Amino acid sequence: MKWLWVCCLLSCSLTVSAQALYVGFGTHKPPYVFENEARGLEYDIVMAAARRAGMEPEAHYAPMERLSLMLKKAQIDVIATTNEHSGGGFFYSDSYISYQNVAVALRSRNLDIRRVSDLMQYSVSAFQRARLLLGSEYQAMAEANPRYREEAFQIARNRMLYSGRVDVVVADMRILRYFNREVYSQVDVSQPLTLYPVFPATEYKLGCREQVHCERFNQGLAAIRQSGEYAAIERRYAIY
Repeated sequence: MKWLWVCCLLSCSLTVSAQALYVGFGTHKPPYVFENEARGLEYDIVMAAARRAGMEPEAHYAPMERLSLMLKKAQIDVIATTNEHSGGGFFYSDSYISYQNVAVALRSRNLDIRRVSDLMQYSVSAFQRARLLLGSEYQAMAEANPRYREEAFQIARNRMLYSGRVDVVVADMRILRYFNREVYSQVDVSQPLTLYPVFPATEYKLGCREQVHCERFNQGLAAIRQSGEYAAIERRYAIY
């Protein structure tokens, strides 16, 4: 009976010590976040690291602009897919993933894009908060370009690109390629594309209201990297 009582106390102690963590993820963007399936390359990494740190993460999905506002209002604890360039006066974790964004256009347009500033000549569609996350040169272009827009949903950029309603989209190619399978009946996704590699890889972090959340996440992230769990997650999504 004594050992049973001790086990009960330990169990209760662990339950109490597990801290809920409300995590904001952007809307559906496979293979990084499958919104309706509670999985994805980025989703799995964030959730695994938080759990390894002894927290109980709960995912909340919304467009990035709304997530930033929710974090400011303390409606969530942390947001994914952000970094210091996004502003807001939050704390930031270690980098847990990188995206390789490119400028993409229909090859038939024969555009001349050699640097970020060249995008000023064209209509451009990008993801929300790209103007803050992709560097100062990009932000200057976005603020000066009257034909620049940001969309909450990646699928809209696929439709605009292949239908010719926009000259250039800015996207991670894994996301763009995934959504081709969802729009192929609406637009001609067989049209050749030209990729303009004008961006370095973008390192993404958690944005945290409290520094302790970042510190604990960093500990969990280091642990899943050391244990091999991080690499196993990457292998699960290697087909994309």
